[in-house]
Amino acid sequence: MAGRSLNFLVCCANGAGSSLMAQMSLEKVLKKHGVEPGKVHHCPISEGKETAPQYDVVICAQHFADMFADAQKQGAKLIALQNVISASEIETKLKEAGVIE
Repeated sequence: MAGRSLNFLVCCANGAGSSLMAQMSLEKVLKKHGVEPGKVHHCPISEGKETAPQYDVVICAQHFADMFADAQKQGAKLIALQNVISASEIETKLKEAGVIE
């Protein structure tokens, strides 16, 4: 996925607390790897289900992952996390998905 700016969507139940903290962790990881994202947006699951296909990478808690099957079918990479605010887990999963090196 290298070579272009990627758009990231970070979702949680209400779109306020944990998705914002996950977004901040994501931004730290991207900066560490020299990745300049096109857009990073956090929101509640209700919005995320509708808008996810517009993003390259969708990040959410594991128990919400099934809600993004349509976005995956349309090409979005899904990063499902056990601990949504863990920068190390975000980094590991982004590497596994080929989003960062």
